Amino acid sequence: DTRHVLTGSADNSCRLWDCETGKQLALVKTSSAVRTCGFDFGGNIIMFSTDKQMGYQCFVSFFDLRDPSQIENNEPYMKIPCSDSKITSAVWGPLGEFIIAGHESGELNQFSAKSGEQVATIKEHTKQINDIQTSRDMTMFITASKDNTAKLFDCTSLEHLKTFRTERPVNSAALSPIFDHVVLGGGQEAMDVTTTSTRIGKFEARFFHLAFEEEFGRVKGHFGPINSVAFHPDGKSYSSGGEDGYVRIHYFDPQYFEFEFEA
Repeated sequence: DTRHVLTGSADNSCRLWDCETGKQLALVKTSSAVRTCGFDFGGNIIMFSTDKQMGYQCFVSFFDLRDPSQIENNEPYMKIPCSDSKITSAVWGPLGEFIIAGHESGELNQFSAKSGEQVATIKEHTKQINDIQTSRDMTMFITASKDNTAKLFDCTSLEHLKTFRTERPVNSAALSPIFDHVVLGGGQEAMDVTTTSTRIGKFEARFFHLAFEEEFGRVKGHFGPINSVAFHPDGKSYSSGGEDGYVRIHYFDPQYFEFEFEA
């Protein structure tokens, strides 16, 4: 219901906040950096993954916010170890039955939120998965990868549906809630930015058609790689956050909506 926000940080903590007041409601301390986190469908259960670093293994932890003792004792009701490859992005599947996790190796897993067992696994990407975002109805999700592609999958079966190709690493990808459109953001590794001019850097947000996999538009503005993209829930605007220190909010022209309905 958007009253609370969950954050995971490299300061080895996951925190729950009240959106209206900014007050911290809960703090969970971890042994290593928190890479990704999220609420389940009902907003009662949170999950987060920690990095494989400083001798600690990568874990996915589950806490039920209705049981205050779990937070107080720092004891999740379930903890899934991931020894092979660290999780770089994770989201909840439909109805909170499972989570979908993307790995450094390019692998995708489904973990049951009840038993913790690995339900399914596929490997369509050749490099690290940087971001995973679901469609509005939770039937599909899109992945952004260092292998210069974003890919569309079925949430339940993990079937690979579409591929969107670029010439640079993709850091983030989002699905429009109202049209068959995809926005991709990326560019290159942050450490390579200083040696590249903005013209060559490919720092535009790129729009693709969901069904035809064709690029139909680019939006310039950032002078560094785009790290994160998101559509507004009403589909009339999108925002992008970049390595340049800016968040840019773009509102679509009226022609954008007319063009789509005519097409």
